Amino acid sequence: MTQFNDQLAQVQGPEWLSAKRRESLELFTTLEVPQESVEAWKYTRVDVDFDALRPHGKRDVVADVSALPASVQERLSGTDVGAFLVLDGPDVVYRTELPAELAAKGVIFTDLKTAVEQHADKVQQYLYSVVPAEVPDDTTIAAPGTTPSKSPDPSEGKFSALAAALWTNGAFVYVPRGVEVELPLGSFRVMSEAGTYTATRTLVVAEENAQVTFIDEQDSEALPGTYAIGAVELVVKDGARVRYVSIQNWGEGITHIQRQRGDVGRDATLNSLVVTMGGTLSRTEMQSYLRGQGADSEMLALYFANADQHFDHYTLQHHAAANAHSDLLYKGVNNDQAVGVFSGMIKVDLGAQKTDAYQKHRTLMLSSEARNYSVPQLEINANDVRCSHGSTTSPVDQEALFFLRSRGISKETAEKMLVTAFLEDVLGRVPLASVVKYIEGIIAKKVGAA
Repeated sequence: MTQFNDQLAQVQGPEWLSAKRRESLELFTTLEVPQESVEAWKYTRVDVDFDALRPHGKRDVVADVSALPASVQERLSGTDVGAFLVLDGPDVVYRTELPAELAAKGVIFTDLKTAVEQHADKVQQYLYSVVPAEVPDDTTIAAPGTTPSKSPDPSEGKFSALAAALWTNGAFVYVPRGVEVELPLGSFRVMSEAGTYTATRTLVVAEENAQVTFIDEQDSEALPGTYAIGAVELVVKDGARVRYVSIQNWGEGITHIQRQRGDVGRDATLNSLVVTMGGTLSRTEMQSYLRGQGADSEMLALYFANADQHFDHYTLQHHAAANAHSDLLYKGVNNDQAVGVFSGMIKVDLGAQKTDAYQKHRTLMLSSEARNYSVPQLEINANDVRCSHGSTTSPVDQEALFFLRSRGISKETAEKMLVTAFLEDVLGRVPLASVVKYIEGIIAKKVGAA
């Protein structure tokens, strides 16, 4: 994998970051690609020839929105973000400035490459603190006389190590103590060169009692043999509130692998929404580490897989402190020959008494040829908790479909109505009207009713 060493040699930056990149690449070379024998990757295999991977080409800044891809133009016309970045491959090609009143309060919103240069102290303090190159040891602190849970398999960090070593750019958000950012901030990532890879990184930091919403969107045309590898670090300090939305709508042929993890402090709240609609193979991990007492994590997701798409979602609700609450609701739709995978774990440490945790995964099957694998799990080492989990898989209600068809509604429109209704209790929890409207539009295209 000499090409990765060559690429790393061309990346400029401070010595602390270069050292971390080298360390991460060394780790990457020692790890195997996760196989089906690894529990967390039991139903998903990533076939990748690392020796053949080449980085996405560089892109120049454009002067006007009209020079951006049509899909991005359409999306930007309907968004209500206060400021945004557009990245094509490794480069920021367009941006809008943060409102002056927020900048005056100390809010920082820029690309991560610029942040390393202009805000090195803050980036160095938090970068890699939530999603390191290696897999975090989320071993539950076991009760006396019991056996701790098995640490994650080292190979689970193969792609995280690559992202940590070779990330080229991404977004950086910093909100000082007590500052509330009312309008969302956003990043729109696109790729435009087939047969390449892009590694990105997002770092969101909300200091004590701060508040911010960040929308992270990915979109492209069909790009055979292309890889999007990423990491998202969410630092939610005591009393802070962060809402993070990820909308993945890559084109056909793209393999998407991303680890998203939040570190949630005392009386802090992390609301996350993961939307998976595009790409040929997608593996998304969403993890919440409830570090402080009274921490709260809401984890929502919806996905719609059709044709031969393979969507894998891996989640972790790790309760490390007492009196914390987490609520997970994942809902998906599988059509044609698509495959859906969900593996979710609620972990409760020994001292995490009064934990209140819920996990629910539901799948709607539109085709008898589609497949679904669902593995909800609990690991509890405290004796005063309330935890529950559940999973259901069911076909379309034929009576409801017949009722709509008998009223003169086409099959495509009827299915869109039933799918939208099925996903509504997730969308109904999202207080972002433009985001919900955009997602409903993607769903309509998926069922051919747009």
